Amino acid sequence: MITRLRGTLISREMDHVEVETAGGVVYEVQIPLSIFERLPKPPSPDFEIRTLQVVREDSLTLYGFLEPFERELFSRLLGASGVGPKVALAMLSTYSAGRLVQALVEKDVNALRQVSGVGKKTAERIVLELADKVEDLALEAAGPDGASDGAAPGAQEAVGALVALGYSFVDADAAVRRSMAEGEVAGTDELVRRALAKR
Repeated sequence: MITRLRGTLISREMDHVEVETAGGVVYEVQIPLSIFERLPKPPSPDFEIRTLQVVREDSLTLYGFLEPFERELFSRLLGASGVGPKVALAMLSTYSAGRLVQALVEKDVNALRQVSGVGKKTAERIVLELADKVEDLALEAAGPDGASDGAAPGAQEAVGALVALGYSFVDADAAVRRSMAEGEVAGTDELVRRALAKR
């Protein structure tokens, strides 16, 4: 089982990277969009990526993540019936790991339905199977690295208000997170005002 690669990042695309090890072997690793945005520009020596190896009858694929938390979440997503690597990658491309865990714990079916390839029934099944199984990850996400993922007062209400004003859920969620990143907020009204000001 290949759990980690260390070497030179020689290329990066939206959905995969190539890593050349010290022995000269080049590995292709599939990644979610949320990982791509945080990768260094190639060529980048001393690069390390955590991987999950998925073996199928006709393929052997590596999926890569920068944090153990992300890798563990991906693994648990694959444990839900009807969720394969493609859907799990789409989920982690639509939301950060912290935001996705929050949606699962809160059984936020509407959030999961915004993911490409996830319909209402699939979303309902995923939250039913995983809500209790990711609570420990939710606690981890609430630490310093995940504190901004929905932790501000009134964040969910602000998303709902923006959706009512015509935003898509994904756009509303992103707008609220951008507003939260600007600093402390007093509550829902201020978050909505900030988001609308940037429209």
